[in-house]
Amino acid sequence: MSPKIKLSGAEKDMTLDELEEAIKLARNAGAEGDSYVYAELSTSGKIKEISVSTGERTE
Repeated sequence: MSPKIKLSGAEKDMTLDELEEAIKLARNAGAEGDSYVYAELSTSGKIKEISVSTGERTE
Protein backbone atom coordinates (compact mmCIF):
# COMPACT_ATOMS: atom_id res chain seq x y z
CA MET A 1 0.00 0.00 0.00
CA SER A 2 1.37 3.39 -0.94
CA PRO A 3 1.51 6.29 1.50
CA LYS A 4 -1.44 8.66 1.38
CA ILE A 5 -2.09 12.18 2.53
CA LYS A 6 -5.55 13.06 3.85
CA LEU A 7 -6.71 16.65 4.05
CA SER A 8 -9.92 18.31 5.16
CA GLY A 9 -11.30 21.80 5.52
CA ALA A 10 -11.18 23.85 8.69
CA GLU A 11 -14.96 23.82 8.81
CA LYS A 12 -17.30 20.96 7.95
CA ASP A 13 -16.76 21.33 4.17
CA MET A 14 -13.75 22.41 2.10
CA THR A 15 -13.57 25.77 0.35
CA LEU A 16 -11.95 26.33 -3.03
CA ASP A 17 -8.94 27.94 -1.32
CA GLU A 18 -8.58 24.91 0.98
CA LEU A 19 -8.81 22.54 -1.98
CA GLU A 20 -6.09 24.50 -3.79
CA GLU A 21 -3.85 24.39 -0.71
CA ALA A 22 -4.50 20.65 -0.32
CA ILE A 23 -3.35 20.06 -3.90
CA LYS A 24 -0.16 22.06 -3.28
CA LEU A 25 0.54 20.05 -0.11
CA ALA A 26 -0.07 16.75 -1.90
CA ARG A 27 2.30 17.69 -4.73
CA ASN A 28 4.96 18.80 -2.24
CA ALA A 29 4.55 15.44 -0.46
CA GLY A 30 5.32 13.58 -3.70
CA ALA A 31 1.96 13.11 -5.41
CA GLU A 32 2.26 12.89 -9.19
CA GLY A 33 -0.05 14.70 -11.61
CA ASP A 34 -1.65 11.44 -12.73
CA SER A 35 -2.50 10.36 -9.16
CA TYR A 36 -6.16 9.74 -8.42
CA VAL A 37 -7.87 11.98 -5.88
CA TYR A 38 -10.41 10.35 -3.58
CA ALA A 39 -13.01 12.47 -1.83
CA GLU A 40 -15.46 12.02 1.00
CA LEU A 41 -18.59 14.03 0.29
CA SER A 42 -21.26 15.41 2.57
CA THR A 43 -24.90 14.50 2.02
CA SER A 44 -25.26 17.79 0.11
CA GLY A 45 -22.40 16.84 -2.24
CA LYS A 46 -19.75 19.17 -0.78
CA ILE A 47 -16.18 17.93 -0.32
CA LYS A 48 -15.42 17.07 3.31
CA GLU A 49 -12.03 15.37 2.89
CA ILE A 50 -9.65 14.34 0.11
CA SER A 51 -6.88 11.76 0.01
CA VAL A 52 -4.10 11.34 -2.53
CA SER A 53 -1.35 8.74 -2.90
CA THR A 54 2.08 10.29 -2.30
CA GLY A 55 4.27 7.33 -3.22
CA GLU A 56 4.64 4.54 -5.75
CA ARG A 57 1.37 3.04 -6.86
CA THR A 58 0.94 -0.71 -6.96
CA GLU A 59 -2.24 -0.61 -9.10
